[in-house]
Amino acid sequence: MEDLTHQFLVFLMPAFQVIVFLLNMVSIFIILWGAVTACIDFFKNLVIKRSDQVAIALENNFIKAYLGSYVLLSLEVLIIADIIESIINPTFQDIIKLALIVIIRTVISYFLHREIDESPMQSETKQRMQSK
Repeated sequence: MEDLTHQFLVFLMPAFQVIVFLLNMVSIFIILWGAVTACIDFFKNLVIKRSDQVAIALENNFIKAYLGSYVLLSLEVLIIADIIESIINPTFQDIIKLALIVIIRTVISYFLHREIDESPMQSETKQRMQSK
């Protein structure tokens, strides 16, 4: 029975490695997509000549929150990939590495989420994000 289980895992190992690779690529795509859309919005904001500094600050805050949401999503996908990778390669060093990565990414996610939520123009930003 143990031999059958081992053969099954050896058979599935390449599939799991492909899944981890694809999750990492999806994470990169999410960050890049968020960065591109945030840059487009930022440059659109620069082109529009406004004398109202509050409106410009509000728009920049919206862009920052928008980009932050993409970064948070990307971090979550990376954590999923790291968990799967640690399951298929369960060495002590990999488990310690996973724990450190998850802690670092969780702390980053927490503070980024908190910064987005506690922004002075949060309600306006949330309304605009829902309409986008």
